[in-house]
Amino acid sequence: MAYFEPDEVDAMLKSIDRTTDSWRRDYALFALMFNTGARVQEVLDLQVRDVRTEPPHQVRLRGKGGKIRLCPIWPHTAALLRELAQQSAQTIAPEAFLFTNRHGAKLTRFGVRYLLKKYVAAGTPAANTMREKRLHPHSLRHATAVHLLKAGVDFATISQWLGHATLNTTMVYARVDLDIKRQALAQVFPEVLASPRAGHLSPAAVDVVDWLKRL
Repeated sequence: MAYFEPDEVDAMLKSIDRTTDSWRRDYALFALMFNTGARVQEVLDLQVRDVRTEPPHQVRLRGKGGKIRLCPIWPHTAALLRELAQQSAQTIAPEAFLFTNRHGAKLTRFGVRYLLKKYVAAGTPAANTMREKRLHPHSLRHATAVHLLKAGVDFATISQWLGHATLNTTMVYARVDLDIKRQALAQVFPEVLASPRAGHLSPAAVDVVDWLKRL
C-alpha cells in the first residue's frame, strides 16, 4: 500500500506554484484530499453548497451508494476553498462544481492523476523517498488513514471518516501499522531480527518473532 509520509505531502504541495487560478485550484484540491481522505470522485463531485467555510469548517461528501457524510476540515483548508469558490462568477452558484477545468467543466479522475504525477515529480528532489513509490491519488486517502491510526484514532472513527461500508475495510490499515512497528523494532534490535547464519533462530529471536506474531 503506497501512501504519502507528511514530509512527502509537504514537498508535493510546495512544488505547486500558486500564482495562477489553476495552480491555486490544484493546491486546494490536494490539500483537501489529504485533509479529508476522501475518494477522488467524492472530491470532484463537491459543489459550492457542500462546503462550510465558517466554523465549524466541514465538507459534505457523497460516498458510495449515495451515502452522505460530513467531514471536518482545517481552517486553512476552508480558507483555500473559500478563495477557490470566489475565483470566478461561475462558481458562485451553489450548485456549481468546486473543481473545474479551464473550460468550466468538472475535473476528471484522469486529470487529477495527471496533475498529481506532475507535482510528485516536481517535489521529489525535496523528498527523494517518493522516487521509490508508485504514488497515485488514492495514496493520499491511504496517507490520511495511516496518519490517523498512528495518531491513536480508533478504527470506528477512521471508518466513519473515510466512509467505509464496514469496519473490516478499515482493518486493512492495521497491517500497515503492524509493518511500521516491525520496522521500528528491527531498527532497535537489528541483531536479534537478523537472518540466522546456520538456518536456526536463536532463543532470543524466537521469543521476538513469537511476540511479533501476537501483535
